[in-house]
Amino acid sequence: MRYQKVAILTSRQSWLVPYLKKFVNILRSRKHQAKLFFNQKNINKSFNIVFALSYFSILDKEFLNKHENTFVVHESNLPKGRGWAPLFWQILHNKKKIPIVLFRVSEKLDRGDIYLKDFMFFRGDELHDEIREEQANKTMEMCLKLLETRHKLRPKKQTGKCTFYRKRTSRDSELNINKTIKKQFNLLRLVNNNHFPAFFYYKGHKYILKISR
Repeated sequence: MRYQKVAILTSRQSWLVPYLKKFVNILRSRKHQAKLFFNQKNINKSFNIVFALSYFSILDKEFLNKHENTFVVHESNLPKGRGWAPLFWQILHNKKKIPIVLFRVSEKLDRGDIYLKDFMFFRGDELHDEIREEQANKTMEMCLKLLETRHKLRPKKQTGKCTFYRKRTSRDSELNINKTIKKQFNLLRLVNNNHFPAFFYYKGHKYILKISR
């Protein structure tokens, strides 16, 4: 394996941060020069590889030109499912086999060439933290695979019809009191009990629900 200089770029408030701190140690144990960053402006020197993972800001042309390669992991079959929270949107629509791709960043959102594609599989009963753990593990797995095989990979252009997911907010955790729990179970699976718990309104009051196995 060719040892490389690797930057991991994420947002400080991202759920992925604890996993990425461990990932940096994994990369270092494999002799890569790896470092975690929370702001693209703090990456002063050039890196062979930048993994922008759960990073909430747009990467500009100057940043992309500065580094040899910048990659993102995205949980959809691009170009279908560009945009925000593709994993959660698909689970909400009862998908259990969900594609995940690693692509090279271009100036336009989610439009770069695809280097790797895989799938995540869910039973349909996993809750928020379990879903996130599977997502994090698959993300790190794909990044490692890229580092090991990048020079053998043949990137593919995105083809097909483009669709776009909007950004999810805390308002998306609202339950409909006129629907059964069973019909809303996928929504309950996605809520974060601490940051965006499930809730509903009834007789002028807001009520919060928390879910655990």
